[in-house]
Amino acid sequence: MDRAALLGLSRLCALWAALLTLFPCGAQGNWMWLGIASFGVPEKLGCASLPLNSRQKELCKRKPYLLPSICEGARLGIQECRSQFRYERWNCLAAAAAPPDTSPLFGYELSSGTKETAFIYAVMAAGLVHSVTRSCSAGNMTECSCDTTLQNGGSASEGWHWGGCSDDVQYGMWFSRKFLDFPIRNTTGKESKVLLAMNLHNNEAGRQAVAKLMSLDCRCHGVSGSCAVKTCWKTMSSFEKIGRLLKDKYENSVQISDKIKRKMHRREKDQRKIPIHKDDLLYINKSPNYCVEDKKLGIPGTQGRECNRTSEGADGCNLLCCGRGYNTHVVRHVERCECKFIWCCYVRCRRCESMTDVHTCK
Repeated sequence: MDRAALLGLSRLCALWAALLTLFPCGAQGNWMWLGIASFGVPEKLGCASLPLNSRQKELCKRKPYLLPSICEGARLGIQECRSQFRYERWNCLAAAAAPPDTSPLFGYELSSGTKETAFIYAVMAAGLVHSVTRSCSAGNMTECSCDTTLQNGGSASEGWHWGGCSDDVQYGMWFSRKFLDFPIRNTTGKESKVLLAMNLHNNEAGRQAVAKLMSLDCRCHGVSGSCAVKTCWKTMSSFEKIGRLLKDKYENSVQISDKIKRKMHRREKDQRKIPIHKDDLLYINKSPNYCVEDKKLGIPGTQGRECNRTSEGADGCNLLCCGRGYNTHVVRHVERCECKFIWCCYVRCRRCESMTDVHTCK
């Protein structure tokens, strides 16, 4: 190995060591750092050097071939969180912007018990299910592949039978539970037990979203495309679609009591007879408005955020700027346009300029 490679590897190891010092391995959510691309290639460092708790390290050692899927699951969850909230006051950018030496991944939101906490845990658990299941279907692992329960049978009367490679989402859900779910009995203190119970429920809600959106794909067989017989298989939906479902669950999330007895129940006494469903997102505490910067909690505020002056939605200047108003400045764009191919052999373009109004929150 040359000197430059050794230097790069030593720097990468030093970065992981700093992370482990700042965030003990038992801390919830540390595995999410694996989704940050700038952290290099974790599989080269080995399971012992990764920001995982003891149970996760043990599972990583027994199944090291799953590490790329774990990293991809974390990346999927972070990316979808940013995508779904890109126009909101809380835009999930802590996942990409927070330097590891000043703030843990997702910062305040990871332990605040708010609706944002609920979404983070759900989308990250769903990302892990999705990536592991995809790896199984792609044949990247020996202990899982396609769903073997959907390889025989079908409906002769309706003219279709199981075939192809159905995604084995049950294996992905099993691994996600094994990797993420921490037993409540291992915690102390009422507050931490309620928060952990909430996080475990939201983990499962994320997994249920992947299972709920499984779709049936079919291919026709027959003379001249007559579709006399169809081969069908089950496949997962795109992660973007799963993210939209979880965002809808976020908008309709259920507030629960901060006291737990035998099971969790709704905070409002007149609603406690309404059952809590396993695919509901749950939260304990109301969210801050995220309008004003709070360095202690790691909330950046919305000052300087770009807004849409004509929109009435969350990205509109009225809502995003929290009533503080906005600044308008003109941005000049220069680009090549009206390009033509000249024989022979070059392309001639004009230089076009345009002016655009950009609005940013005060």
